Amino acid sequence: MHTLTRDRRSYEDAPDTLDVFTRLAALPEGPERRAVRDELVRAWLPMAERIARRFRSRGESLEDLCQVAALGLVKAIDGYDVERGAFESYAVPTITGEVKRHFRDYMWTLHVPRRVQELRNTVRIARRNLQAAGSSEPTVAQLAEETGLSQENVKAGLEALGSFKALSLDAELAGPDGGFALSETVGGPDTALDIVLDREAVKPLLRHLSQREQRILYLRFFHDMTQSQIAKELGLSQMHVSRLISTSCSRIREQATRELPNRIHGEKATLTV
Repeated sequence: MHTLTRDRRSYEDAPDTLDVFTRLAALPEGPERRAVRDELVRAWLPMAERIARRFRSRGESLEDLCQVAALGLVKAIDGYDVERGAFESYAVPTITGEVKRHFRDYMWTLHVPRRVQELRNTVRIARRNLQAAGSSEPTVAQLAEETGLSQENVKAGLEALGSFKALSLDAELAGPDGGFALSETVGGPDTALDIVLDREAVKPLLRHLSQREQRILYLRFFHDMTQSQIAKELGLSQMHVSRLISTSCSRIREQATRELPNRIHGEKATLTV
């Protein structure tokens, strides 16, 4: 029969709970087992909170980090086997991994693939080490040599450095004439863009009209001539010009709506009588 031994504790805040873990392993599911489990959580919670404090400068509140670390502690207690050695040897990487997963899955402002996140961390550590060694701002080539990565992967990691947190639109930026808000540099909707799209959609359809119909629409919409002026110019009646404009526009509108249903709907058209 395997004999349990008390391993030397490697952390000052690691309580001696081997007997409690042994008791927990022998209990079936039920109120007593849950009570013993809660006792272990309370005993080891200070160590979990200490691990959480190591990550407090990364943009997450300490309270939330402690909750994540506590969740990692519970997972460690549930997965621990008393015959594998000191609990802290198993709990510390389990809790640390849970906190790191929290940052990886929930703290990125932009969604970045896990592979790119790992490249970011590798590049970030390498850059910090090179800067500590005297390099003011390491080059891509230096980072590639330090990490063993290709320069393409280094560039991907560098690009991801700015993806963890986004600036607020109200953030103040420095300028030659004083500070200004980031929102002042962001463009707005271009109302002329829809007109450009509509014109490009209509252009090939105009070629299917007769030369007289094209001429009438050109005078009406590009020279801003009235129907009476167009009638006089072409030697037609004003009623005839009106009918030609109406039928031409209706035909173009129908074709554009049929061919581009996702962009032009119903009665929307650039040409109006």
